[in-house]
Amino acid sequence: MGSASVQQMADRVAGLMEERLRIRGTGLAEKLRRGGRALPRRIRAEAEVLAAAAEKAHVPKLLMQLDHERVAAAYDACVRYLAPLGRTARVRGYVLDLAAASGFALVVTAALVVGVLVWRGFL
Repeated sequence: MGSASVQQMADRVAGLMEERLRIRGTGLAEKLRRGGRALPRRIRAEAEVLAAAAEKAHVPKLLMQLDHERVAAAYDACVRYLAPLGRTARVRGYVLDLAAASGFALVVTAALVVGVLVWRGFL
């Protein structure tokens, strides 16, 4: 695993953070500093491992000291969490949210109508 691949991993995770969590910044380390609290603790720790590895990868001697399996595991965990939903899943979620809100509004309205009819003595 070379320095370019470690940097590519960090860039991919940073891009996913910007796409899914709307966190702005120039690199993974800055995005973690700005909005890392939006991530679960375990995923934030994995992203910090990846950001530290990306910083160390610029120096050839430090690149040789990296635990490449640990970096790959951290990358996999971050991508697994941050992988955006597909378009179909987003549309399905939107439609289900809309149906649930409409159904709740109908139930509340019906309960109010029945309550008013009981209060006025019609039922």
